[in-house]
Amino acid sequence: MIEREIPRILIVDDHPSVRSGIRRAIEDAQMICCGEAASREEALAQIALRNPDGVIIDLKLPDGSGIEIIKWIRKHSETTAIVMLTMSDEQSHLIAAINSGASAFVNKSSPLTEVIASLRSALAQPSNFTASGKALSNSKTKITFDLTAREISVLKALSLNGGNKELASSLFISEATFKTHAASIYRKMNVSGRMGAVSKAREFNLL
Repeated sequence: MIEREIPRILIVDDHPSVRSGIRRAIEDAQMICCGEAASREEALAQIALRNPDGVIIDLKLPDGSGIEIIKWIRKHSETTAIVMLTMSDEQSHLIAAINSGASAFVNKSSPLTEVIASLRSALAQPSNFTASGKALSNSKTKITFDLTAREISVLKALSLNGGNKELASSLFISEATFKTHAASIYRKMNVSGRMGAVSKAREFNLL
C-alpha cells in the first residue's frame, strides 16, 4: 500500500444497493471510494489497477469467495486494510477470515458506522484482527479454531516455560504425541510455530 493523506477504498459486493450505501458512508467519512467490483474476477483486476489503501469485501460473490480475494491481496501486500462483510456469524467464517489475513470482520446487519469504524481501525493497524456486530457480542461464537480439548491443554502447556519432553510429561503423554498435537494446533491456527500459536491464543483469549 502506498501511504496517502486521504485513504482510497475499494468496495467488493455483488449488490448495487449495498455498494451505494457503503460508498456514501466512505465519502461522508472523508475518504475516497476509488472503485467498485461485483465479482471476484472484477475485484482482482480493480485491486491490481488501483492499489487501494483499503478494501471492503463481501464473503459470498457470484464467481467465488471473498476469502480468495483476501489471500490474493495478502500475497502482494501486508499493509492493505481488509474488511470482510458477511451475513454469517459462523465461527468457521470468522476463522477463515482470520487465517486468510483479513483486518476486520463485520456482520452486514451492523450499522454503517461500525463498518467505517472497523475500516478506520484496519487502516491504522491492518495486521490486527477485529470483529464487530453479533460475531463479537455473541459468546457462543468465541474463536477456538476448532481445537479439541486435548489440543487446548497442549496449547496452554506451550505457553509455559519448558521443552517438549518436559511439557509432555506434565500432561502424562509421550513427547511424540505432544508434538503431533502441537503440529495440529499450528495448522489449525495458521501459525508457523510455538510463539505464533501462543501469541494468537492470547489475542483471542484462549489462554
